[in-house]
Amino acid sequence: MRALGIDLGAKRIGVAISDSAGTVASPFEVVTRSGDRARDHQRLLDLAEEMGAECLVIGLPLSLDGSVGPAARLALDEAAELADATTLPVETYDERLTTVTAERSLQEMQVKGAARRKVVDMLAATVLLQSWLDGRTRSEETPRD
Repeated sequence: MRALGIDLGAKRIGVAISDSAGTVASPFEVVTRSGDRARDHQRLLDLAEEMGAECLVIGLPLSLDGSVGPAARLALDEAAELADATTLPVETYDERLTTVTAERSLQEMQVKGAARRKVVDMLAATVLLQSWLDGRTRSEETPRD
């Protein structure tokens, strides 16, 4: 199953795509917020159609203790708006620390400030989507009673 991973940010939206087998996530694009949420959502849906995505996976920024705080509420609201605008399944997935993981990877690769800001959201979406894909694979491999 090809999935589109979406990391919603205030200024930028990171986008990642999985392979058609649904096993590997790859960075795809950064969508700069236009100030018009409906336009931004349409861009995401256009990308999903262009890439043949069968579902959207949206990062849910839970608090470190796992609770739903203000940022997660905003993401849930935006995920609901996206779900209303498409027939594709829309799932949210815990994205705690994905941006931190992405930042660390970029620092290790010695990517500097301005260049890092251009790709960190896309890389965070990739980390998020890969975690979701790995979780699906594990649950499919778990024997059921």
